[in-house]
Amino acid sequence: MAKNKKSKNEEERKTAQDYYKLHSEAVQDLITANEENSPVVSEEELRKYRSGPKIRIGETLKALLVKYWFNGSVCFFFFMGLGYYLRDMLDLLFVLGFAMGVITDILTNNVLRFIAKPKGANDRWMMVPQKKLSSLFINIAYAYVVLLFVYMFYNVLNTVLTKAGASVLNVEPLLFALFYLGFDLLFIQLKKMFIRILNDAKKKVN
Repeated sequence: MAKNKKSKNEEERKTAQDYYKLHSEAVQDLITANEENSPVVSEEELRKYRSGPKIRIGETLKALLVKYWFNGSVCFFFFMGLGYYLRDMLDLLFVLGFAMGVITDILTNNVLRFIAKPKGANDRWMMVPQKKLSSLFINIAYAYVVLLFVYMFYNVLNTVLTKAGASVLNVEPLLFALFYLGFDLLFIQLKKMFIRILNDAKKKVN
């Protein structure tokens, strides 16, 4: 009887040791966890444990909506907001282009980087994906180019509408944001095409 009791106590002691050893190892693993020693978990598996609305917005649509929203906001606050004070259209466009470039570099692109899944996935929606000091000046210059094409598109469209006897289109945030986004995406695709052609030419030379 005493032997059975001793054996039972030994088993309980051993079980308790294993229990504390297991939890100690788990705590140690949590403390030392980092990107290098953590196991790779698929995006599908992570999605099961994320809280949020059941309606999912595609990453592409999400990125385009971010760009569209910022384009419209800049038009609203700078073009419409300063239109009363800056009566000269050239001055107004100069301010608008500068603001668009700064907002793109400081806000729009940073939001795109933040929401990217996986990291760097939204670089394809930026003309200048690298975050450097020079990127600010490149984005400002690029904004003037896009704005010039948007301005010319408005003029052509309004000329056609006038000849057709229809009302001309005024500059307002929703339509401006759409036109700006369209030309922006067009130039980004042209840049990708140019880089692809250049890389193909280099491969043929080598």
